[in-house]
Amino acid sequence: MSKPSTPTIITPRFVLRELTRTDAPALFPSFADPVLMRWWSRGPFSSVQELAEWLVPSSGWEEGRSWAVTEGEGGPAIGRLAALDRGDGITELAHLVVSERQGQGVAREALRALMDHLFGIEQRRRLYADTDPDNLASNRVLESLGFVCEGRLREQWTTHIGRRDSLIWGQLDHEWRARREASN
Repeated sequence: MSKPSTPTIITPRFVLRELTRTDAPALFPSFADPVLMRWWSRGPFSSVQELAEWLVPSSGWEEGRSWAVTEGEGGPAIGRLAALDRGDGITELAHLVVSERQGQGVAREALRALMDHLFGIEQRRRLYADTDPDNLASNRVLESLGFVCEGRLREQWTTHIGRRDSLIWGQLDHEWRARREASN
């Protein structure tokens, strides 16, 4: 079965378009930042080339789909979203917003648009995210979007900063529909 396309999604402030290797230079300062990468399951990237290969492998095989978040057509990437198909209508979400744009609602607006697409167009039944409990900003964003903290997996990951717990945040399609209807 082939991977679904990565459609362009427009929000009031941003364009979410398919991520390409040419987005690596704009994203590299943040993906190389030890503070920003602290909560990831791997440490900071050491070169633009390493990041480009990780974002869009030259082998052509990549897990899931990735979007660059830009401020209009042709603008540099200010964030990355990923949607990883886990089968049976379930998708894992991941995100990163560049350092200088954090705290400006970029993740919330971009993730909301991606959720609308995945639930509304692709008819996914469940979305989830896996975060470090100490990644307070990401946890707040997910909670504000209606995700429910479903549990804590103790020492789930061995990372560059040691063994880390993981919070699993989930949202079901009927919960998303109810939130949409309540906001209209």
